[in-house]
Amino acid sequence: MTISPRSRPCTASGTAIVKSEAAGGEAPVVAIAPVEARRRWPRWRLLASPLTRRILAVNLLAPVVLVGGLLYLDRYKQGLIRSELEGLATQAEMVAAAVGEGALVEGEIEGLEFNADTARQMVRRLAEPAKLRVRLFGSDGELVADSRFRLGANGVVHVEMLPPPREPSWSDDVRQWWERTAHWLRFDRALQLYRDRPRARASDFAEVATALDGRSGAQVRTRPGGGLVLSVAVPVQRYKQVGGAVLITADGTNVTRALFQVRLAIFQVFAVALGLTIALSLYMAGTIARPIRRLALAAERVRHGQGRALLIPDLSRRGDEIGELSLALKEMTEALWRRMDAIEAFAADVAHEIKNPLTSLRSAVETAARIDNPDQRRRLMAIVLDDVGRLDRLISDISDASRIDAELSRAESAPVAVAAMLDALADVYRVTGGETGPSFILDRPAGDPLIVNGIESRLVQVLRNLIANAMSFSPPGGSIRLTAERGGGRVRIVVEDDGPGIPDNKLEAIFDRFYSERPEGEKFGTHSGLGLSISRQIVEAHNGSIRAENRDGGGARFIVDLPDSGGDDTLHR
Repeated sequence: MTISPRSRPCTASGTAIVKSEAAGGEAPVVAIAPVEARRRWPRWRLLASPLTRRILAVNLLAPVVLVGGLLYLDRYKQGLIRSELEGLATQAEMVAAAVGEGALVEGEIEGLEFNADTARQMVRRLAEPAKLRVRLFGSDGELVADSRFRLGANGVVHVEMLPPPREPSWSDDVRQWWERTAHWLRFDRALQLYRDRPRARASDFAEVATALDGRSGAQVRTRPGGGLVLSVAVPVQRYKQVGGAVLITADGTNVTRALFQVRLAIFQVFAVALGLTIALSLYMAGTIARPIRRLALAAERVRHGQGRALLIPDLSRRGDEIGELSLALKEMTEALWRRMDAIEAFAADVAHEIKNPLTSLRSAVETAARIDNPDQRRRLMAIVLDDVGRLDRLISDISDASRIDAELSRAESAPVAVAAMLDALADVYRVTGGETGPSFILDRPAGDPLIVNGIESRLVQVLRNLIANAMSFSPPGGSIRLTAERGGGRVRIVVEDDGPGIPDNKLEAIFDRFYSERPEGEKFGTHSGLGLSISRQIVEAHNGSIRAENRDGGGARFIVDLPDSGGDDTLHR
């Protein structure tokens, strides 16, 4: 077929439907071509698995959020700053007391004033042991003394305290890097910026202004290049009169070093926890994602395979849900193969059984067309009618057998009273059997309804098949015994007759499809041979069993075992 530009291709369920409109208004031509719909599975890699990535993300979320929150350590930091400020305040009070006693004198004009030389010497001497910067301001706010400035032969000398020499270590390098990063990230964005002026005044420091009012003050600032500056100012008093203020400043190295040590410890623990989390996550992903993918690939291969060598891997030894899944898939695959085998065998049996009456029909029809004798033609028509009736019965039984599985899979089981069911069947057959029919003997426990779970109409069908089979083999004046009892969590139903019995080598074959072992003298083709096969199919769907045996005194016995109402009430699908 040539496809015109107006063709419209589409795909549906593994086929490509191409519709082409023929010229001249003719009917459109539709062609269906198979399309390869096989899924292409990418090569499995642990980190490429979406399930692995999700497991890693979920497991890593908690430690990452935890360590992210601990990096700030705000409460711990504030506690360290308070401790440092308290220590600076104590030292500032000691310096203020010493300067107030030794350098604060009565002024010639008014109030108290500092002896500048004495004040400078005292401030320098008191600041050196503590390695702090001490500044002294007068009551007018002017700078009187600064421990960083000393008088030399050529004027004022600025002294800068250098840290003691230390061996370089990676922790110091990391700490400095963190301080620069923290300053760049502006963790301390709420703090004021510290500015060191050569000739500072009291107005440059809010805490000094507070101290000149007679109250102690403290402030925390940040350096332009990173790091903290702590300062405390206390009033210098004599006889409760404020003569000036002492300002002590110190960098926050101790605070940042302590914070860094805590953060470093957290990072070390986090690194160990992170490694363990990743390792356990990968292990968990490997034990979950890999077997699931193996099962998916095996199911895909089974779906596209031509033989039965490709089986679902058995992971039941794992003892977990994936093992249960593999076992369920394995059993499901085996059940599907069995169902396919049964369907194939059933189709072959149906074809064989239908072919026999069709052959007879064909022969009769061909013969009838060539003869003119009315008697012979009537006999041939009788054969045709007989074969048609046989085909009708056969097709009806085949249709019933093919519907059983679908009906049992859809129907809901319900409590069924076996005792009442046997009573009703016995009464029906006593009435319809007439005087020449066999007698019915019913033996069941009084007062026990013998409840089982199942589909009542199908259980009635089983009993009717067994009773009809017993009636066809019973001799004139014979009897059929129906017995029901309970025991071992089962309800047993027994149907016995007085017929010739069953050949010992056919006790199991009689349940095969289309097998027929009929009494002598019975018209051929009256039964399709599906009754007992259908009965076994129904009983097994109810999680029961059916078997046949011969009685010691002659006759056949059919025994049906069903779970009672206390057993499994779910039909076997």
